[in-house]
Amino acid sequence: MNVPHHKTHRRWLSGVGQHAELIPDTWIPGAWVLSIGGAEQSHVNPAAPQEIFYEYLRRTANHLDLLGSPGTPLKVLHLGAGALTLARYLAATRPGSTQVAVDSERELLGFVTEVLPLPAETNLQLIIADARDVVAGKLVRETFDAVILDVFAGADAPEHLRADEFHREIRRLLAPAGISLVNVGDDPPFAFIRQQIRAMEETYRQVTVAGPQDLFELRAPGNFILMGTDTAWDGSRLDDLRGMGPHPGSVLSGVDLDDLRKP
Repeated sequence: MNVPHHKTHRRWLSGVGQHAELIPDTWIPGAWVLSIGGAEQSHVNPAAPQEIFYEYLRRTANHLDLLGSPGTPLKVLHLGAGALTLARYLAATRPGSTQVAVDSERELLGFVTEVLPLPAETNLQLIIADARDVVAGKLVRETFDAVILDVFAGADAPEHLRADEFHREIRRLLAPAGISLVNVGDDPPFAFIRQQIRAMEETYRQVTVAGPQDLFELRAPGNFILMGTDTAWDGSRLDDLRGMGPHPGSVLSGVDLDDLRKP
């Protein structure tokens, strides 16, 4: 299905009481920006799903690229679906992957897949529900190679999704070498990222934090990508992750996170 690339598509989201819009990217042919309430939420290029424009999504995808053997299928849970950018990426780079995408906005997933249909071979189950309800309920007996949590809009995120116990519930879904990836947007004084690091370090054997280099100076807002795993990534693997960019950037773990831990 070819979608005209000159028209903005709009759908009312009853949950948040705002419009979602899919807006043609004027700079990248075939790409689209998902906006909710006038705020950009995601970016996707269905014609070239392996190309990821937003930095935080690219960093998330880099972690997935280093999971298991290159090109082999993964089983992945997406908590917070957006424009299904990472789901499309995995379908393209790891054919045969089994995926589940969960979003609480009743109209959003249908809107995105109606305007920008997924390739026929994509194995993706869509669930409209609260992320924590699904983790502790419908999917409680499932096992995933990766769980991607992308529901936070800063410290005003719903309390039940910020809770320490939610990370433990996610951990129970992971395969022995599985990873939890959490997108945390925060701004000064960065209390939210500290809380999330603490919660994940109490849950997993290893926690890493990736982001733009200047974000670690803790002066301006931005997005951190936290990874939690019980099968620690060695220094060589973390060096590979750093080398994948975007640049300039950092991937910190252990004592190197001390500055982020300080109140």
